Amino acid sequence: MSEQQTGRLYGVGLGPGDPSLMTVRAVEVIAEADVIAYHSARHGRSIARSIAERHLRPDHIEERLVYPVTTESTDHPGGYRGAMEEFYADAAARLATHLDAGRTVAVLAEGDPLFYGSYMHMHKRLADRYPTEVVPGVTSVSAAAARLGAPLVEGEEVLTVLPGTLPEEELTARLATADAAAVMKLGRTFPAVRRALERSGRLADARYVERATMNAERTAPLAEVDPESVPYFSMAVLPSRVDAPRGASGVGEVVVIGLGPAGPLWLTPEARGELASADDLVGYTTYLDRVPERPGQRRHSSDNKVEAVRAEFALDLARRGRRVAVVSSGDPGVFAMATAVLEAACEDPYREVPVRIVPGMTAAHAAAARVGAPLGHDYAVISLSDRLKPWEVIAERLRATAAADLVLALYNPGSRSRVWQVGKARELLLEHRAPDTPVVLGRDIGGPGERVRIVRLADLDPAQVDMRTIILVGSSQTRTARRGDGTEVVWTPRRYPEA
Repeated sequence: MSEQQTGRLYGVGLGPGDPSLMTVRAVEVIAEADVIAYHSARHGRSIARSIAERHLRPDHIEERLVYPVTTESTDHPGGYRGAMEEFYADAAARLATHLDAGRTVAVLAEGDPLFYGSYMHMHKRLADRYPTEVVPGVTSVSAAAARLGAPLVEGEEVLTVLPGTLPEEELTARLATADAAAVMKLGRTFPAVRRALERSGRLADARYVERATMNAERTAPLAEVDPESVPYFSMAVLPSRVDAPRGASGVGEVVVIGLGPAGPLWLTPEARGELASADDLVGYTTYLDRVPERPGQRRHSSDNKVEAVRAEFALDLARRGRRVAVVSSGDPGVFAMATAVLEAACEDPYREVPVRIVPGMTAAHAAAARVGAPLGHDYAVISLSDRLKPWEVIAERLRATAAADLVLALYNPGSRSRVWQVGKARELLLEHRAPDTPVVLGRDIGGPGERVRIVRLADLDPAQVDMRTIILVGSSQTRTARRGDGTEVVWTPRRYPEA
């Protein structure tokens, strides 16, 4: 006599609530099942069972999996998490008893079983022991979009799905950067979600959907919803930006944004959100090319040597009611566009135009991180470009900071038209620094052509430096070491020796 075959486990997605949105496969599985399992709160009512009720038979064995706790407190020694872990283990054991007896078990799940669903806790405990099939269902997010009649995402947009239980600061950051978003699990979290939408500048675009496809369905602009009326089965939706209205709103502003040294990994959430919400993007062509194109936005690129013209152009756009993002590499306040914009904004006719600065990762900090912590103690930042200040001033500052034994971050070290400054700077620094002082050369940090080298000050070769290179010159205390994996690190101790 052969061993008894175990039963088969199904996770059955029922869709968002309307029984007519169940898939054919879901109906088939329920019809074939011996056991129908579903979750419920202690009141015993199950939304999942009510959706599937017309397909249940009198001979179905029903397993009601009652949560020991939902939103109330618990005296379980392990707290809420401990109580839920114990519950899931017990529920899985109950279902395993049926499966061991050869019965087919269908666990009902609203929406999709593996999309914030309770079924997944059974799946993780049983799927490696029994034959298992997951039947997908229409998610509540898809249902909400359908009820709003608004595209969720289009083209290359990215949909972000967030639980409303995240900390408010985290929600704010993620909503600021999202193309489109759905925030689930509202209920008691609604006030925090609303504040996060407002702080991220997205409240005007947010829509509210309650019990999508169910009898008590409700949709509204989220800003108009009474927080006391919001149930758990509701969500906030930020639809696609593609067809969102852009253009003169009457309240223009200029936001100067730091893109970091290179690429999207160096972009802050705040900067990403400001770029997405702008009507116009203004910047040096090379930097503007790093910003993804978005439908409806206007892009105004120009040469790198016309900062003042670019600043006034951006302020003129803002005076006409446009939201203007001026992009800058690194941090906009470090040898970049923030100064140019503010210089113009403090003169007529731009004094009343709102201007904000959004910081970015600096080239000096990015290069320092690649080699360790050369900026671990006091340091100075100097531009070697003599286009906007005389070389005599630069030389005087190099001597002073070198004599003060500060680590130096040297920006704008050279270009096609400036080839001698690095050599001259090396000579000046050697008047105060030892020849073996560590020097970090960081080129195109974060970009495809990234190269980082550590050399002695005496060996600093101007031919190895161009406009995309930043130079970090150590102090008398800066150290180098080769670690066990062969990498060389540089750091400046935080403790300075007493005189």
